Amino acid sequence: MNFGTINPIKLTDKSYLYQPKLKLMPKGIYKVPVPINEPVKSYAPGSMEKKELKAMLAHLRSQELDIPMYIGGKEVRSENKTRLAPPHDHHHTLGYFHKSDKTHVLAAIDAALQAREKWASMPWEHRAAIFLKAAELIAGPYRAKLNAATMLGQSKNAFQAEIDSACEIIDFLRFNVQFMTEIYSEQPISSPGIWNRSEWRPLEGFIYALTPFNFTAIAGNLPSSCAMMGNVVVWKPSNTQVYSAAVLMEIFQKAGVPAGVINLIYPSGPDAGEVIFKHRDFAGIHFTGSTEVFQNIWQQIGNNIHLYRSYPRIVGETGGKDFIMAHPSADAQELITAISRGAFEYQGQKCSAASRAYIPSNLWETVKAGLQKDIASMKMGPVEDFSNFVNAVIDEKSFDKLARFIATAKADQQVEIIAGGNYDKSKGYYVEPTVIVAHDPNYVTMCEELFGPVLTIYVYPENKFTETLKIVDSTSIYALTGSIFSQDRYAIDEATKALSNAAGNFYINDKCTGAVVGQQPFGGARGSGTNDKAGSKINLLRWVSPRTIKETFVPPVNYSYPFMSEA
Repeated sequence: MNFGTINPIKLTDKSYLYQPKLKLMPKGIYKVPVPINEPVKSYAPGSMEKKELKAMLAHLRSQELDIPMYIGGKEVRSENKTRLAPPHDHHHTLGYFHKSDKTHVLAAIDAALQAREKWASMPWEHRAAIFLKAAELIAGPYRAKLNAATMLGQSKNAFQAEIDSACEIIDFLRFNVQFMTEIYSEQPISSPGIWNRSEWRPLEGFIYALTPFNFTAIAGNLPSSCAMMGNVVVWKPSNTQVYSAAVLMEIFQKAGVPAGVINLIYPSGPDAGEVIFKHRDFAGIHFTGSTEVFQNIWQQIGNNIHLYRSYPRIVGETGGKDFIMAHPSADAQELITAISRGAFEYQGQKCSAASRAYIPSNLWETVKAGLQKDIASMKMGPVEDFSNFVNAVIDEKSFDKLARFIATAKADQQVEIIAGGNYDKSKGYYVEPTVIVAHDPNYVTMCEELFGPVLTIYVYPENKFTETLKIVDSTSIYALTGSIFSQDRYAIDEATKALSNAAGNFYINDKCTGAVVGQQPFGGARGSGTNDKAGSKINLLRWVSPRTIKETFVPPVNYSYPFMSEA
């Protein structure tokens, strides 16, 4: 019997005379920690988290960062640098990031492919441990830093940052580990003498993660959910989210993501597309952004389909023209609060933000007065002042677009601005929460996505609820989120059925924002994306390619069958 190489040990060790060199590999069907949604900290006066966050904000503002690319685990600099500034104080410099060109894109792909085999073959529990560690780092020592970076770089107030760059990304990481184990445990039935198995392989190639500015959690989830399933990733964040993306990358590295598994680069969209969408090993894209960009990407992939090793997975969450529909029986105060929060939290820059509302005539005067009161009380200013409810929109391009729509509305007799309507970019990109009342339900701001703190309301005759539901369903190309407010259960049932295709996330007596990982998986259809439901295992299933394995224990040894005998 061969025990391997035998090493003599010191005679002082009385337990054994010889110690074999054996590679012992523990085996088991492991249960991961049960995921629980991360509690939202309050940042109340005098709280420790408020003191820590304010100190971190001051610390980050006091320095200028030099943010490199991360390719193959190495910091890469191009010397073609782009300045980063807080949207609410664009005269202040937070730092610079190094722009990528096509050579960096190709280098990131090469690094990913080089890392692929080793990463794909790593036992799943080690991949799980890495991302569970990342969640713990964010929940603990990195919480203030990631929140502060999100506040400064994306102009989010403390609460909006907390629910995004702390709680939601923590939830994504923890729940995705649970979903991963559920996927791996799904196995086919077996017949007597046969063992059938499903192997959930990572995709053959690399994934391109193209992430938006408005949620740090989305920016972290799009590359990490793919990597968790054994894939390698080239990650391009929005230029206006690079500041917090760099902190996420620091966390991923600290958690133990190996070199080359996630590569962070900052090319222009055309430069990235020119290289990535013509590469033989392009295996899929995980995208959140505009409908127009996503459709262009889909077209490029279609045109190049003959180049690829396999059919790429195309997963995208895009635009929205999200609605709040009120029935005549709705509670007016509940409706007012849902509109104020749903339309104006984070300056209306959530994919799910309410940007159109339909109010029955019997409630209108009460709702109008309530909205005007709420908006008049909303403080607007920098994120460092925690009393501000509203901060700046993301950049000058967004500001100019919103200002143009508001100016047009002011001059248009078809509409009336009943609240807000002012804007100023002298220090920061500030746009007041604005409410437009349109006499035509097809007015441009009822139909077109603005992505800012502008809400358009159509007041409908209170006896035209059913007819108005048809208008809600047909007005927009999008179908992301929407809600119904009513105290009449028959009306709720009618709206739920009539609007079944109008929103991928539908809310009853609640604002149309605030989906929670594991509770309300997020996504929409129509022009709003592929509805692969981030925050559920549906999304993770897109990043694996199953292989069915059949093992026969005692194979037949004769080709003939009983039916062939005439005797």
